[in-house]
Amino acid sequence: MAGDDVLAKVLSGQTWAEFCDALKAAGQEVLRPEAPATELDRSEGWRYLSRLTRVGLEMMLECADPDFPVLYQASHTTVKIGADNPDNLYLNATLAPDREYRIRGTRGTVPYLSFATKANRYATEGTMASTGELEASSVQVSADGRFEITVSRQPHERNWLPMAADTSMLLVRQTFLDRAHEIPAAMTISRIGGPQAPEVLSAERLHRGLLGAAAFVRGTAHTFADWVARFREKPNTLETIDQTLFIRGGGDPRIFYLHGYWALERDEALVIDTQVPECELWNLQLDNYWMESLDYRYLPVHVNSHTAKYNRDGSLTVVVAAENPGAANFLDTAGHTTGTMLLRWTGAKTHPVPRCERVKLETLRQRLQA
Repeated sequence: MAGDDVLAKVLSGQTWAEFCDALKAAGQEVLRPEAPATELDRSEGWRYLSRLTRVGLEMMLECADPDFPVLYQASHTTVKIGADNPDNLYLNATLAPDREYRIRGTRGTVPYLSFATKANRYATEGTMASTGELEASSVQVSADGRFEITVSRQPHERNWLPMAADTSMLLVRQTFLDRAHEIPAAMTISRIGGPQAPEVLSAERLHRGLLGAAAFVRGTAHTFADWVARFREKPNTLETIDQTLFIRGGGDPRIFYLHGYWALERDEALVIDTQVPECELWNLQLDNYWMESLDYRYLPVHVNSHTAKYNRDGSLTVVVAAENPGAANFLDTAGHTTGTMLLRWTGAKTHPVPRCERVKLETLRQRLQA
């Protein structure tokens, strides 16, 4: 769109009207015919769109200048996207492939730390393809725990995170197993050889940012609503084997993802039994219908390789229900009767598929007490 046309839209308020209209249209994702229409699920759906709007504005407007990248959190306790990991600290920044960047930081003690560049297309085609990956075990760290990473299209001999022609985002994952005792990595990012100060806000940047944010809301909601529609074809299972969809959606190639859809009556439980492979770490979480992790601040809605209690043979049994029937590993459905779930094997040598059994809660209670 020509500059004069954009300026006219901003001055007249048409840009703001288009932004609001696009957000209103995104509401159709919450009203999809297959989506549950309970008070809780529908309320969470509208809140989900408001959360996506918050992070969309961060991503597309407030933190969108690739000359002055800012590390922000696209997922956290009150913004949740695509089965966000309760054990993770996520950091994001906007990049441009014709620039070079430097990440400086201290390693900390968090068990898993990875850096990735992504082609973020959630606003257009619902993907976030990988354009470069670097895991902390491959990063040279000084004796005092400091590191420096170059992010660029041109190769560097030491601590290089690649970009590609369509790179637009940095994604950093930090995975904890015991947050009370583990220290997160601390870091900053800056452009190499960039200008000294950002340009003042222009009509074009405002227009692009607002409409981009609205497109992100609709695109993200649509993408994960489609995922749930696929998962619910096999309810109460964790059998998603083909990883292509998840890696194209922004997943870590070193993580094997087993997504599922659960549906339980209030007097039922889902018993998940699995072998545990040789791996760096793992976790299992419950999500609502919109693929938001349930509120792990207050409820037992996830378990990991540190917190789990294992069976005598080293296998794992997890019980999902509205109340704990006496299980060693219990996940609370938090008032929901349907939702999604995700099991991650990180750095695993094999990828066992769990066996899931839907049973009456009272039957399970008697079984556990026997």
